[in-house]
Amino acid sequence: MNLKPEFFLPVLITALVGCAADHEVKTEQGEIKQPASQTQILPPKKQELQEKQLEASIASQDASSPEPRLSITPALASKHKIANQAQELASFQAPNRLNPFAAADIQSSYYQDSDREKYATITQNPVKQVASDPVSTFSIDVDTGSYSNIRRLLNQGTLPPVDAVRIEEMINYFDYAYQIPEPGNQPFSIQTELALSPWSEGHALLRIGLKGYEPNFEKRPAANLVFLLDVSGSMNAPDKLPLLKKSLLMLSQQLTEQDNVAIVVYAGASGVVLEPTPGNQSLKIEQALESLAAGGSTNGQAGIHLAYQLAKQSFDPQGINRVILATDGDFNVGLSDVDALKKLIEQKRQDGIALTTLGFGTGNYNDHLMEQLADVGNGHYAYIDSLNEARKVLVEQLASTLITIASDVKIQVEFNPAVVKEYRLLGYENRSLAREDFNNDKVDAGEIGAGHTVTALYELVLQGSEAQRIDPLRYQEAKPSKGKTASTANNELAFIKLRYKATQASQSQLISRPVLMPEQMTAFTKASEDFRFAASVAAFGETLRNSKYISGLDYNTLINHALAAKGSDPFGYRSEFIQLLRLASAL
Repeated sequence: MNLKPEFFLPVLITALVGCAADHEVKTEQGEIKQPASQTQILPPKKQELQEKQLEASIASQDASSPEPRLSITPALASKHKIANQAQELASFQAPNRLNPFAAADIQSSYYQDSDREKYATITQNPVKQVASDPVSTFSIDVDTGSYSNIRRLLNQGTLPPVDAVRIEEMINYFDYAYQIPEPGNQPFSIQTELALSPWSEGHALLRIGLKGYEPNFEKRPAANLVFLLDVSGSMNAPDKLPLLKKSLLMLSQQLTEQDNVAIVVYAGASGVVLEPTPGNQSLKIEQALESLAAGGSTNGQAGIHLAYQLAKQSFDPQGINRVILATDGDFNVGLSDVDALKKLIEQKRQDGIALTTLGFGTGNYNDHLMEQLADVGNGHYAYIDSLNEARKVLVEQLASTLITIASDVKIQVEFNPAVVKEYRLLGYENRSLAREDFNNDKVDAGEIGAGHTVTALYELVLQGSEAQRIDPLRYQEAKPSKGKTASTANNELAFIKLRYKATQASQSQLISRPVLMPEQMTAFTKASEDFRFAASVAAFGETLRNSKYISGLDYNTLINHALAAKGSDPFGYRSEFIQLLRLASAL
């Protein structure tokens, strides 16, 4: 007699409830009672029952399907003797046929939310007069989350909120053909370029570009990675947990036997789904990821503590030690204050364990939290809106995602008042530093990963131009001080200083170089392709922010500038940007 699968589902669920109700979990401290709502489970079944097993007898199923192993952290250890505990166990370990993300599930059960996205308030950098404020100091930023988040919003048919637009993250989303530093020298090269601005008559743009060296990835140090995954109810949506699982599976397939991977999950409480496992055990890692399903509230504090504890347990002094937090950032239970979370992660980074944040989802997305946690965790922040973006961040750019080549990188630019009247830094508003912070090694700054490019743009008004936005001071010094020669004053546009800490170093090193004024100003159309494309991206960001500083540049002109500067585009990212310009112009 052939029995249909529908007959066995209630029987299997009932059996699972009974097993969970009778199962005893012990800790080193002994047996204690714990409410079911405070425990999450761990590793999944090693193999799922095939469809043919569903047609076999109940006895045959019992013989071929071993009971899942339970393992929880000591802080959450308990004795489970209530039947409803099995519901939480099933939410993590149920086979795919019971998984709410299985193909046969009803789409209406997905979590839906709107109008709860959170962005940090950004006040645009003002124009500054060189005569009174000649020095600009900021921390570098290699995050890219703002750009991919903007892309998601535009593809949904809406313009992004002004505060969702961080111009530096838009510019740094793209790679630029900067010169690669020589091996054994400084960890990055510095390049500058000056040309007329495409949007403000009488203004110029100064581009400062950094390029990190690219070590042989095959010879990289071993990676000790802990995936910290949000499996709360808000993650029950196609662009959240299902996309998260596929994204991290792509990453895990790049790892080798020298690497270790562990998986920690959190919802109402936290648990270890996968103990530290060699990176080449792809099937085991895949099964652990595929077993996850969403449910419950979001207590991120417990998950973060447990993830760092597990990372420290497998800490490799000579390797890469990193927690990768993947979530929509909607922490609604436990420690949710942003400053408190930042302080917690800042303390943990002192142990040499970095934090990378990967954002997912829409409606309730907390961009503010995700960006800040990565900043204080010595990692970087990316928003994953598609499998293609996951491939870019976790496969194509895996070396820069995992390997830090320089930390606490700060830039200070002093403009020459004999050459420059005014300046304005485009973006980096939440990376601004006080002038005295530049020489203070205790002040945290940004990290550069292997092969990263970093670009900063300044809008300038040069001496001789009548385009200044600020009236000159009546009593300012009109000529350079006597301590500088006329040649120095006339030939130098600015002086750039950079501070960085080498890997595992506590004391910073200084790089400095002047920016010479060219004999003749370069027209925008004659500038390099990378310069023109970066300027086009910045102009788009200024437009989305409704900037008061941009004028005379419409979308058709912007599209034409980007088309002319597309250059080599092997992955299609620049072409996609041009399509986003066209889309935004129609919204």
